Amino acid sequence: MLKVFTNFSVRLFDRYLPDPFVLVALITLTVFLAGMVFEGQSPVAMLDHWMGGFWMLHTFAMQMALILLTGFIVAKAPLFTRLVSVIAGYARTPERAIMLVTLISLIATWINWGIGLVIGAILARELARRVPKVDYRLLIASAYSGFLIWHGGLSGAVPLTLATPGHFLEESVGLIPTSQTLLSNFNLLIVAALLIVLPLTNRLMMRGIDTPVTLQELVPETPPTRQGEERNEETIRPAQRLERSVWLARLISIMGLAALAVYALANGGGLNLDVVIFAMLFIGILLHGSLRHYLDCLQEGISGTSGVLIQFPFYAGIMGMMSASGLTSSIAEVFIDNATAATLPVLSFLSAGFINIFVPSGGGQWAVQGPVLMEAAKALNADISKVAMAFAWGDSWTNMLQPFWALPALAIAGLKARDIMGFCAIILIVSGILIGGALVVSP
Repeated sequence: MLKVFTNFSVRLFDRYLPDPFVLVALITLTVFLAGMVFEGQSPVAMLDHWMGGFWMLHTFAMQMALILLTGFIVAKAPLFTRLVSVIAGYARTPERAIMLVTLISLIATWINWGIGLVIGAILARELARRVPKVDYRLLIASAYSGFLIWHGGLSGAVPLTLATPGHFLEESVGLIPTSQTLLSNFNLLIVAALLIVLPLTNRLMMRGIDTPVTLQELVPETPPTRQGEERNEETIRPAQRLERSVWLARLISIMGLAALAVYALANGGGLNLDVVIFAMLFIGILLHGSLRHYLDCLQEGISGTSGVLIQFPFYAGIMGMMSASGLTSSIAEVFIDNATAATLPVLSFLSAGFINIFVPSGGGQWAVQGPVLMEAAKALNADISKVAMAFAWGDSWTNMLQPFWALPALAIAGLKARDIMGFCAIILIVSGILIGGALVVSP
């Protein structure tokens, strides 16, 4: 039954899912019309909301482009490829490769979502070269499935915001420690269940594929080109010697890593996107041995950032229209109008999942939807911590259907959204049942 459903889902998405850029254009038009029809906004007002929000994510878009590039470059370093060879020794069959990539991606994302988003795709691509007959599409989908866990992990935006003094809802709900959110019994139950169920689900999908599609079929290998690599020492200019200098690369790398050490001592080692990018930048330079090799690898990977750079502004514009027009609040209220203290967490989960399709930004969505949910939780005397985490899991859940967050992984993999979304739809269903069920049965 799973085999039939998986093959149907893969064929369906492969045939009908357009390129993510086409999808974001369709969502933009849909939200534009919905604001006028359901919120009574004028066309001029909606255009103003759209353009006003268009650049809200420009800093974040640059961060994502850099984390994609720096992660790609680290993955191309000889040390990393040797490490993957060691890991591949434990994944000699396609099923083991699928389970290993899923598990590592889940763990890495639980630690920090920025690391997990990139490391899973990098590992998947390298494993695809070493494990014959593994379906490359499912391997990348398995790596991306680890992103499900991010809001329940150490870098989850909602629980960390609620635990931070001065957050925008402090007057309403106060400070909520992570012991009641990230480290609560029901959240740890969901995390543990995903660590078991997702690898097994992805493994079962692999066993149901009759004709696996390999990396070589989807992404033919092209030999990397090195610029300025002439070996005739008589023709090498002083500038080229400087570019190839091992000592220059080591010195600038040591300086960067020393700055990280100073940061860790001063701030307790807290991770955020900027810190991750900074670390991967200088680790990459150190591992490649020279700035010339680093730049050549950069040139190889830079085309993969195009989807991120062009689509993030459109999603920011959608966020602007959704929040300023009142659509986000109205949708949330539809879900919670008839809620009780017992059903509010599940309804929060479902409403967050639905809105996430249009506003795929946890922090941005929480800023608009959070006040509505928290007021409802107080009015119904519901568990505020559980409602907040239910929202967080809903926001993570439908990322399996919304290709926005898959863009970095797809860029590294060299695939299109339609290649993996059929598998992700199965993951969406399985994880939805698991998370929703945990929210129902937990006290």
